[in-house]
Amino acid sequence: TILRQTQPMTILKQDQPERYLRLEHILARSYFDPKEIYPGGSKEKRRAEIAQALVQEVSVVPPSRLLALLSQALKYQQLKGQLPAGQTYDLFRGKAPEKDEKESFPTRVTRSINFGEKSHPESVAFSPDGQFLVSGSYDGFIEVWDFLTGKLKKELKYQAQDPPQFMMHTEAVLSLNFSKDSEHLVSGSQDGKIKVWQIKTGRCLRRFEKAHTEGVTSVCFSKETSTVLSASFDQTVRIHGLKSGKTIKIFRGHASYVNDAIFTSDGRCVISASSDGTIKIWDSKTTECIQTFSPSNVSLETTIHQVILMPRNVEQLVVCNRSPTIYIMNLNGQVVKSFSSGKREGADFTSCCVSPKGEWIYAVGEDSMLYCFSVASGKLEHMTKVHDKEVIGICHHPHHNLVCTFSDDGMLKLWKP
Repeated sequence: TILRQTQPMTILKQDQPERYLRLEHILARSYFDPKEIYPGGSKEKRRAEIAQALVQEVSVVPPSRLLALLSQALKYQQLKGQLPAGQTYDLFRGKAPEKDEKESFPTRVTRSINFGEKSHPESVAFSPDGQFLVSGSYDGFIEVWDFLTGKLKKELKYQAQDPPQFMMHTEAVLSLNFSKDSEHLVSGSQDGKIKVWQIKTGRCLRRFEKAHTEGVTSVCFSKETSTVLSASFDQTVRIHGLKSGKTIKIFRGHASYVNDAIFTSDGRCVISASSDGTIKIWDSKTTECIQTFSPSNVSLETTIHQVILMPRNVEQLVVCNRSPTIYIMNLNGQVVKSFSSGKREGADFTSCCVSPKGEWIYAVGEDSMLYCFSVASGKLEHMTKVHDKEVIGICHHPHHNLVCTFSDDGMLKLWKP
């Protein structure tokens, strides 16, 4: 089989038919004669001759050359801002220690991305490793951006093609989230579908065609990236298995849209926020509702947009609701701290995010303003107008003082101190 079906033997038969016939004749025998195969020598001598011939054809690169190439690659990444300059890099773990920046609120726009008149970003997320900024648009496109230049990340081959190839849905992409290792992306769309992508290739790894009956408002991976948690306008929270490709848990009990759903830090519970004005905590295994609560002084008709675990105290939640006040609450439903814009009308919050160390809470309101609250003092330290139309959302870079806002005006803006 090797003689007749492999490419090298086919080439030998065409170029040197006599050698091929001799080899075929030898293989047809029922015995093996070393003297005939290795005339005037031995197997070891013939191997040495082949090795010597190969040495003349193969270039050996000295180890110092490899180190030089690695050094150039690291310098290029530092030049692009992907690695902090002047710090060591662990080649075995594939990461560098992040520069420890003092957290400070943003005041100026460094980059703007215009999505045009017919589209706008509906969802935006930074990857946990800080390398990617991904947007999901009203027209169904999912695009990966270089947040330093404000242009598409052309290091990804599928976006560098002519024309570019994009990850996409057939309807608006309402929610995005990354896996902990930043290798996978999950997206949820207006038509109730969920897709899981490999970010480096743009390949769709898993589709949940009937994840929900209405739009998917929130998606996130479990800690071990084995399941996807989602929330929807259909008033349910669901868990989907990546191996099975099926919905494995459904949490029912909210009386209106579910706008957000997250796992607790240990993964044992699910926390959901709804337009019915309540936050619910569920047992992630049994789907039983353990607790229901609302922020104090908030009516049950007040929509709750988001719940975010505090970075350095996972027993506390940041609660963003349709009012001019942001709350920090514990998992028992008690208000620990509140932050108010001081406005009574037309400035209800629509979205918020927390700085990586939990020192700042940034909220955007219906008045298109960005409000910067110090967690330590509880005071509003800074406010600025960020867009011309209603702001849809806000997110924070995982390592740097970099905030992203996006709006109905078709603009995505990146802000720095």
